[in-house]
Amino acid sequence: MSDFMLWLHANYIQPQIDAVEKDEYEFHFHLVENALSPANCVNLKHALEFTAIQAFLLGFRTSEGLTPRTPRRHVVSVKRNGQNAD
Repeated sequence: MSDFMLWLHANYIQPQIDAVEKDEYEFHFHLVENALSPANCVNLKHALEFTAIQAFLLGFRTSEGLTPRTPRRHVVSVKRNGQNAD
């Protein structure tokens, strides 16, 4: 994994994930974290980091989650006093 992708995960991707409401999944996250040893929690964090980066890259490649580009406005000439206002 490149240093940039690790930086992007730490500074953009992970904060986005942390900000999302986990609702009914919160319980499952706590179950897994409490069942793992500290060393395996580190391994889990690395696995989640890898998965989040790959999901971000897939979304980036397919443009998912990006707002659609707005089409350029079509300029229509307005007639003033019977003449085109070009």
